Amino acid sequence: MAVRPIGIIMNGVTGRMGLNQHLVRSIVAIRDQGGIALPDGDLLVPDPILVGRSEAKLRAIAAAHGIARVSTDLDGCLANPADAIYFDATATSLHAGHVRRAIARGKHVYCEKPLATTTTEALELARLATSRGVKHGVVQDKLFLPGIRKLKRLVDSGFFGRVLSVRGEFGYWVFEGDWGGQPSQRPSWNYRKEEGGGIIADMFAHWRYLLDHTFGRVKAVQCLGATHIPERVDERGRRYAASADDAAYATFLLDGAAGGAGGDIIAQFNSSWAVRVYRDDLLQIQVDGILGSAVAGLRGCKTQHRVTTPRPVWNPDVPNPFDFYGQWEDVPDNGAFDNAFKVEWEMFLRHVAADTPFSHDFHEGAKGVQLAELALQSWAERRWVDVPSLETSPPDVGAQHAAPLHRHGVS
Repeated sequence: MAVRPIGIIMNGVTGRMGLNQHLVRSIVAIRDQGGIALPDGDLLVPDPILVGRSEAKLRAIAAAHGIARVSTDLDGCLANPADAIYFDATATSLHAGHVRRAIARGKHVYCEKPLATTTTEALELARLATSRGVKHGVVQDKLFLPGIRKLKRLVDSGFFGRVLSVRGEFGYWVFEGDWGGQPSQRPSWNYRKEEGGGIIADMFAHWRYLLDHTFGRVKAVQCLGATHIPERVDERGRRYAASADDAAYATFLLDGAAGGAGGDIIAQFNSSWAVRVYRDDLLQIQVDGILGSAVAGLRGCKTQHRVTTPRPVWNPDVPNPFDFYGQWEDVPDNGAFDNAFKVEWEMFLRHVAADTPFSHDFHEGAKGVQLAELALQSWAERRWVDVPSLETSPPDVGAQHAAPLHRHGVS
């Protein structure tokens, strides 16, 4: 058994997700466990170099986690043949440019979603990576959450019978930053459409792969977006106008036949950074089928089978006699669940080092960008919009939706 180091250029680790999920809970955790086993028995150990604009911040993070290398020179890092992988967790508007430079240098690339700001650009990156012969992947972490994996287990087992509908509630209150010493939990660029912000651009990439891989391909979308909080305070205490959407209310039509459900499925998702939580988790998904129903959160999942379904009767004149929550059963873990980001990182690292299968590539990432663009089009035009298949579309598919991810003519 040999230990094989693999150099990873990590750009964007001073941000919340890049630091907590990708660096600390994924790459550092993999290193601290001794690496990951490859099919030939070798151990693959990540050797990261942290890249960004602030050397002081990078050095503080590196010192806290035992990392030897930092740099503020991205091009210099990309020129180093010892580092095989480039990872990007910077602002959405910067992804495509960074990824394009990494591909040109022959790096394998792993990128946070959304991959780009237009479908055309995302597909271009996929073609560039394929023609250059480099491995490419996009973060699709929700698929590896314990609650979603339990939900997928139910779908695959036929628990629901024919799936009728899916309802998703996501979000929480993001503080405006202007009262009570409560800073915003999200960076200000998330609320600036000119910087790639907006909840549709951010979250619909998640909903696309989650729906596609759990229930069936998304066939059509109807969406209404909103900017509920028009003004916020940025990281420096300055007020700014929020130009991007902070909430979206969408309905999707899914091809249930493709997923074995037997017919089209209606999925409704409310996504908001301006909602106060009265549910079990920040993401909660309910699935109703002929034979049973389930409610999944980030870690847990509960079910109710048709034979245990209660028989309520509408009568507002007497107190409710039912304990509706108590009539659901927990889906057991039946095994250990690791951090969702770490699970996908291990898959991508094995893909690079040993050519093991990895389906979460740039083509999959382009589908998420496509859905966001079409949802924005639906909002602007106040209508349903079909979602064409990217696999069978011509190379310039998405050119008709080539404007950046933000509102188009919506007041």
